[in-house]
Amino acid sequence: MRGVRRIAGLLVWGGIALALLFVGWAMLRGRPQDLPWTALDLGRPIGLFTGRKLTALTDDFPACRVLLDRAGVRYTALPPRSGEGQCGYADGVRFTAGGSRRIDFAPAGLGVACPVAAALATWEWHVVQPAAEQLLGSRVTRIDHFGSYSCRRLYGRDAGNWSEHATADAVDIAGFRLADGRRISVVGDWRGDDAKARFLHKVRDGACDLFATTLSPDYNAAHRDHLHLDQAARGAMGWRACR
Repeated sequence: MRGVRRIAGLLVWGGIALALLFVGWAMLRGRPQDLPWTALDLGRPIGLFTGRKLTALTDDFPACRVLLDRAGVRYTALPPRSGEGQCGYADGVRFTAGGSRRIDFAPAGLGVACPVAAALATWEWHVVQPAAEQLLGSRVTRIDHFGSYSCRRLYGRDAGNWSEHATADAVDIAGFRLADGRRISVVGDWRGDDAKARFLHKVRDGACDLFATTLSPDYNAAHRDHLHLDQAARGAMGWRACR
């Protein structure tokens, strides 16, 4: 028993030491966003816990709206909506023109749950535009989508779990339009090793750091033509999916 207690003590102290080293590492690098307890700032570079902090906003609509306001994101709060089963939302927002965001959505008038909106804004600033400039030499001016809210179960089945679309906590991204007129589509440009394919993979990988679930054509045939991004509430330490 004495040996067991000694080992347990060493593990505890070892864990404390590792935690202190981690805190020191994050602070010395000037990256408070890498710490789990620092406040979320949509304008800061993406940190180790940014995605979990964004997902946690599913339980705090007022805090989510404050973050959008501080980041200069213009939006309109949507009236609550209810439907059958688990359908409906009470934290919907619709992006409006102007403000800190520069990419439009088509069709226009996209409405999503606030945590999805916050993640989309961060994705634009820190993932999409840098990837487009680096790999394609042009800026993204429009994102094509297949919508957000849809009162349905997973894959449109008659039974089973409800989709995150049923609460507007998901959005399906179909493609991107560039300032130079080019169009990149998930269905047409995902495969291969050209600049368009590398761009799509890079924005998918970046989304994995911001959304609870990111699904692409690499996941299954049902996602062959879009990137599914959602903020499924699975708890502070819940699992995250990236495919």
